Amino acid sequence: MKILLFGNSGSGKSTLAKQLSAQGGGVHLDLDAIAWLDVVPPQRAPLSESEYKIRQFTDDQESWVIEGCYSDLLKLAVPCATEMIYLNLPISACIENARNRPWEPHKYASINLQDENLPMLVNWIANYESREDTFSRQAHLQLFNSFSGQKAMYVTNSDEETQLDM
Repeated sequence: MKILLFGNSGSGKSTLAKQLSAQGGGVHLDLDAIAWLDVVPPQRAPLSESEYKIRQFTDDQESWVIEGCYSDLLKLAVPCATEMIYLNLPISACIENARNRPWEPHKYASINLQDENLPMLVNWIANYESREDTFSRQAHLQLFNSFSGQKAMYVTNSDEETQLDM
């Protein structure tokens, strides 16, 4: 298993990546862990630094799930991937998921800090369709459409609902 998993913030990427990793015995890489420098205010790491870490990860792991919203970083792992999953949920579902997410201690020092960031995150999620950056629906669709391997697009988080296999 060598899966690339992506979508808007709040789409369920981390939850699904953890499930897939547990089921398939693969190692989970959350691109948030390598995309940012440890500085305040937050600043993206140089692409070359992130590329090195992705190459090292894909070379060292036999089975993996890489997840994130960074199409520029995901593209770097495409040559190694055997499968791609795009969580293309409605914006309203992503916002609801973000409001209901448990504390993420790997991202926030406290639940209060996470809650303080929620209005910014909701705004970020709401602008998914209008953004024209590496985090946008446009960039994700382009990445998905260009992949020639096995791929699926999920439009809901529910196992009982629609999955579009491509």
